[in-house]
Amino acid sequence: MTGQMGDAPKSDRLSNIPRGVWALGIVSLCMDISSEMVHSLLPVFFVSVIGMSYTAVGMVEGAAQAIALITKVFSGALSDYLGKRKILALAGYGLAALTKPVFAIASTAGWVISARFLDRVGKGIRGAPRDALIADITPAAVRGASYGLRQSLDSAGAFIGPLIALLLMGMLAGDIRAVFWYAWIPALLAVIVLWFGVQEPRMHRASRPAKPPLHISEIRKLGKPYWIIVMIGAVLMLAGFSEAFLVLRAQQIGLSLSFIPLVFVVMNIVYTLSAYPAGVLSDHLGRPSLIIAGFITLITADMVLALATSLWHVMGGVVLWGLYMGLTQGILSAQVADTAPPELRGTAFGVFNLVGGIALLLASAIAG
Repeated sequence: MTGQMGDAPKSDRLSNIPRGVWALGIVSLCMDISSEMVHSLLPVFFVSVIGMSYTAVGMVEGAAQAIALITKVFSGALSDYLGKRKILALAGYGLAALTKPVFAIASTAGWVISARFLDRVGKGIRGAPRDALIADITPAAVRGASYGLRQSLDSAGAFIGPLIALLLMGMLAGDIRAVFWYAWIPALLAVIVLWFGVQEPRMHRASRPAKPPLHISEIRKLGKPYWIIVMIGAVLMLAGFSEAFLVLRAQQIGLSLSFIPLVFVVMNIVYTLSAYPAGVLSDHLGRPSLIIAGFITLITADMVLALATSLWHVMGGVVLWGLYMGLTQGILSAQVADTAPPELRGTAFGVFNLVGGIALLLASAIAG
């Protein structure tokens, strides 16, 4: 559970991170911009354009997230069994890209719901193989920095996307469908960068799992250190909750609806700025110290949000929340890669994401 301390200085420079990791980070950035251009407007589109109720919107979102979690497990295990990760990542990103025009032309709730489900299936298909692929192409000495970089670029898309959507809504006189068409551009760019920018190492047939995906004998090979990381990730998720509650808390204190997107922008800016430095530090100091710091930051953020009496207090809690994400998410991914056997990395990331996702759903239900 420690980082590669002897080789740590190699992670000091961004130039030491493999080209393929940079490409995967840019892919995440582009797809997140595209997805957030759609998702930031989707609740309004569901209700005001399609005519769905708020209850129906909540049910659709919950079911879509569940589908993504379940898909991650199977796609990760399949990438181990086939010895091919890039093709599954391409399938996931490609499917997500294809849904963007569907949102733009949809005229009924059925079309929009189908597109939303397919988008989440795409996210599920690509997640675990992509994370395992980063470990496959990254030297152990810069593993924390590599996962931190991808996480930083991914979270940058989470605030750039809504800002672009806001700008386009002003330029296009509030035409949501037109914004959805524009969202297709970064999604298509993500697929192109993945296709040409990432070279997958060839996995030796003898190192691939002999049993079918998710066979119990293969799961047992993951080992105790891996399951400790899974439990730590689940505990962190149980101590947290959906970022939607940050918005609700800000609204309770008095933030006007027009400034609600500011909550996500602030959180993701802090997340973006902290994830890569945290990854570099984990290569120097070892991963556990950063995870402990993240857990302390999360507890502090929860206390600040619970006791907040002004918008400044709430925004302070939002900043701490973004810092907690930066201190933990990329480092937990690096820990999964550290502890899982190379031939089972896809399965390991899939199971880790499933357990963490279930814990997040429970935490959000309790918070609600």
